[in-house]
Amino acid sequence: MKAVEAINLGRVFKSPVKAGGLAASFRQLFKPEYKTFEAVKDASFSIEPGELIGFLGPNGAGKTTTIKMLTGIIRATSGEAKVLGHDPYRRDPSMLRRIALVAGNRQQLWWDLPAIDSFDVLCEIYEIDRADYRKRRDTLVEGLELTDKVNTQVRKLSLGERMKCELVAAMLHRPRVLFLDEPTIGLDIVSQQRIRQFLREFNEEEGCTMLLTSHYMQDVEALCDRVIVIDHGSVAYDGTLADLKTKYANERRVRLTFHGKPPIEKLQDVVGFAGMEEEAALFRVEPEKVAALCAQVLNDFPVSDLTVAEPEVEDVIAKLFTRSESPVSRETSTVDSLPSLQNRKTGDGTTEDEHRI
Repeated sequence: MKAVEAINLGRVFKSPVKAGGLAASFRQLFKPEYKTFEAVKDASFSIEPGELIGFLGPNGAGKTTTIKMLTGIIRATSGEAKVLGHDPYRRDPSMLRRIALVAGNRQQLWWDLPAIDSFDVLCEIYEIDRADYRKRRDTLVEGLELTDKVNTQVRKLSLGERMKCELVAAMLHRPRVLFLDEPTIGLDIVSQQRIRQFLREFNEEEGCTMLLTSHYMQDVEALCDRVIVIDHGSVAYDGTLADLKTKYANERRVRLTFHGKPPIEKLQDVVGFAGMEEEAALFRVEPEKVAALCAQVLNDFPVSDLTVAEPEVEDVIAKLFTRSESPVSRETSTVDSLPSLQNRKTGDGTTEDEHRI
């Protein structure tokens, strides 16, 4: 059984269209108009148990919307989602006990309580055996170096400390699938590194399936062998990081520094010259041409240092996005009707999907 599966998954959102003025307000009241846009369209992929997948894409690509559909927060407009064999929107308790979501811009800990009190409440919610809970809690707290922080009010913790506490809260019930939506957003380098190390160890030791979204490519490089790239709501790439680099940036970057002033005029005549960076010359060539380039410059120029590197993942991802077609307006139609049953209002004025969050 797949841990996570999306089959032609799609989600269409509606938003009201209203011109300015009193007359337009009355028209919208009695005959509302809506415009629609596709946040996700025909997204298909599957994740095996124990995989740690990077889920990448630019802002507005549909990453968070996809995760919300996979966790049952919102319903898919089309297609099918399966998590551990369940339809996530049905929110079967047997599935909810085996998944967890950590979002960098959301929190489940009580702001004015110490984190350990929130852990105790989650123990009761998930009906964890008290002895197992204490052992599990202490292991996670020690692993994330939070022993002297869990008795402090959450609002008094730093951002990095709060994020670590959120991870503890999400892992107390031993989830089989963990969704991570920007877990290191806004954190300092030390906190990012500690969280990456912890997630890698957790994945290896417990075989927990993880789907990670992040705009920090260091997170992806450190944790994920396979990545799924989504752009304009559709899957643009699904494969390994190595194949991604080969497919969209099959080049090597050669950086040269020199004894004395760089001979810029002569360097410009060398094949692959890409410009100057401070006192160094940069070249971009195909992998099979690196040896010939190095031999030429070492023979013809006073080189003091030479480095050869693969392109940065950020550049590869950016190149992938720029290769795709220019984005078109996601507004597909104007609907002269009341909201659909899927987005009907609840008693508190929110939509049904918003009410589930």
